[in-house]
Amino acid sequence: MADLFEAAGLKPQQPSPLADRLRPQTLAEVVGQDHLLGPEGPIGRMAEAKRLSSMILWGPPGTGKTTIARLLAKAAGYEFQQLSAVFSGVADLKKAFEQARARRLAGQATLLFVDEIHRFNRAQQDGFLPFVEEGIVTLVGATTENPSFELNGALLSRSQVFVLKRLDDEALEQLLAKAEAHEGRKLPLEPEARAALTALADGDGRYLLTLSETLFNIASAKPLTTKELGQILQKRSPAYDKDREEHYNLISALHKSIRGSDPDAALYWLARMLTGGEDPLFVARRLIRAAAEDIGEADPMSLVLANAAKDTYDFLGSPEGEIALAQLVVHLACAPKSNAVYKAFGAAMKAAKETGSLMPPSHILNAPTRLMKDLGYGKGYQYDHDAAEGFSGQNYFPEGMERRQFYQPRGEGNEARIKERLERWAALRRG
Repeated sequence: MADLFEAAGLKPQQPSPLADRLRPQTLAEVVGQDHLLGPEGPIGRMAEAKRLSSMILWGPPGTGKTTIARLLAKAAGYEFQQLSAVFSGVADLKKAFEQARARRLAGQATLLFVDEIHRFNRAQQDGFLPFVEEGIVTLVGATTENPSFELNGALLSRSQVFVLKRLDDEALEQLLAKAEAHEGRKLPLEPEARAALTALADGDGRYLLTLSETLFNIASAKPLTTKELGQILQKRSPAYDKDREEHYNLISALHKSIRGSDPDAALYWLARMLTGGEDPLFVARRLIRAAAEDIGEADPMSLVLANAAKDTYDFLGSPEGEIALAQLVVHLACAPKSNAVYKAFGAAMKAAKETGSLMPPSHILNAPTRLMKDLGYGKGYQYDHDAAEGFSGQNYFPEGMERRQFYQPRGEGNEARIKERLERWAALRRG
């Protein structure tokens, strides 16, 4: 319905943001997602065939999720209907489904785009199922969160999940060139500052265009240096949500870099987490786990140092205490590695569950009462300190259970000496 300005021919022309003015008009104009939209890409094939399946578009902000959904509907001849899970409720969903049903009766297919679909609760997500199954709507959901964690399994089973990539430098440069062509002038930046602008966008195309619009508007008389660029633009926080998937991605990257003996990568992921606002004590807990799980007896002091680093951070706080965490990260990454204790404990736990009712052999039971002595408790026990080489070689496993070797040291670092001792004791036990 036209408003009063339109009716009078006086519709005001308000300027729209640069990012909106540069929205692609065809799927071919979308940058950075060729693995999905190219001729051999799954979405590109759907658009070419004009037959769409329900899908979930998962990717970081500013990678084109909304644009792709809108252009996909246009390419396939579907009616595009958009909802936001932030602002929509049950009544909005019912209305959208009723409208889609009416269109279907008239021979028109509907692409229902739901932005931030992960914000709908489980019951609301279940509400989509019958309409997707009947083909009343083709659902395209957009999310920045891992669908495996945030969406119902039933909804996922009826949709394809497509992962959008964070825009790389080449894609971001294409956007800058497009913005400059639209404005008819170059961005007022020195080459190093232009590279810094791209880095500042951190893979977010919309944010890059927003920053570019600011630079166009200031109309600088001379190209800006990197320092001047930093003074004009406020750097935003890195894309990091410590309550969601990125939290687990980065701590996993830190742990695996330590396990892989790469101190430089480990320091990088530590810095990423701390600059993103992660709780340093959460990081410290994971580092203590790494010391026990991945280093173990190859360097048993690592566990001591890990606890010392945690205590140091507790005492000093940020930022001074973070240096102790960095020192620990370097130590753990450079230490000899062995998960032999970790594996041995897992195997022992499995055996304990399988043989949980077996009693210890009688010769290693204490006999504090005469009855227990009469029953044979402690009979035949050999005191190892009095045995040759301080080793009796007695059996300490339950009667009826064969001897098992859970702990198999790899021979790294301190474990080399442990391995030698165990092999000597095994030989003495065989007799």
